[in-house]
Amino acid sequence: MQKTRQAILDILHERGQATVEQLSQALDLTPVTIRHHIDILRNEDLIEAPKLQHRASVGRPQHIYKLTAKGNHHYLDNYSDFANVTLLEMREQAGPEAIEALMHGVAKRMVIDLPAPQPGESMPDRLDRAVAFLNQKGYAACWESTARGYVLHTANCPYSGLTERQCSDPCVMDLALMTELLGVAPQRIDWIASGGEACSYLVVGSNPV
Repeated sequence: MQKTRQAILDILHERGQATVEQLSQALDLTPVTIRHHIDILRNEDLIEAPKLQHRASVGRPQHIYKLTAKGNHHYLDNYSDFANVTLLEMREQAGPEAIEALMHGVAKRMVIDLPAPQPGESMPDRLDRAVAFLNQKGYAACWESTARGYVLHTANCPYSGLTERQCSDPCVMDLALMTELLGVAPQRIDWIASGGEACSYLVVGSNPV
């Protein structure tokens, strides 16, 4: 594949999503050049149609781009096959309860070096820290305040190679991970594995302890 287009795919795979401006800065190319390559990648069904993203600050909305399922498959390798077979075998030998306990243990281990949420700490502060951590892991996370409560969105699934094989264990781990990061168990209200645009988690209340 042409070098620039491969670089665009690499960035979208790593970050989960990006705007033309972000791609332009990352690759030191003009927005016009980036759009040209995006159009080609869209015609190859590797990048989704753009979606509007409203800025938190004053400014015009921006278009964000993500990989299609075909684009994500471009990066699949034998690791996902191995992990899928391993989890299925473990589930068969140890049982679903043992696997669920294992996924909770994995979530705890992932955040073992992070400071735990503290009593009295505001939820926005917890969410900011969670988003920073999740984005380092490739989740493409953000959060918003709604009438129902705070909602944490993760637009990219780092384990799509497993969830597309009907393996829900990473989803169990993700929910446990959000609980560890936020110090409160959120309610999952949308799910990529079920066709949603993101995995979204609702935290009811303003300052849980």
